[in-house]
Amino acid sequence: MQNAPGNILLVEDNMFDAELTIWMLKKNNIENSVVHASTANNAMDFLYGEGPYTGRNTNELPKVILLDLKIGKVSGISVLEQIKDDERLRNIPVLVVSGSDQNADIAKCMALGASGYLVKPIEFERFTKDVLIPILSK
Repeated sequence: MQNAPGNILLVEDNMFDAELTIWMLKKNNIENSVVHASTANNAMDFLYGEGPYTGRNTNELPKVILLDLKIGKVSGISVLEQIKDDERLRNIPVLVVSGSDQNADIAKCMALGASGYLVKPIEFERFTKDVLIPILSK
């Protein structure tokens, strides 16, 4: 195993992209369990132990959050703001993975405290080696 235990929270509304990401993580020997949230509300429910995640041990925070910016009615930027405004959640590394290469999106996410911003499609082997494994190994 190349990484420490802990969940990866994948916030992605496109099922193809979510399945591809999960497959690529496994292919690159990332053995962390992946929790897939297809909406912003599902992601926040997981983090706060609400809705379908009622009773989840909320002291077990994800090691990293992979966050798409375009996730339906509530934007990924709003999710990032909520995470970084919460004292209990703000230290979770959030990697924004988006189809947008707009400088304004990148600057906003980085100013809000994102740990990184990746434009889709990403080269998974390099992303895993250079970004994800160092975060998961902490």
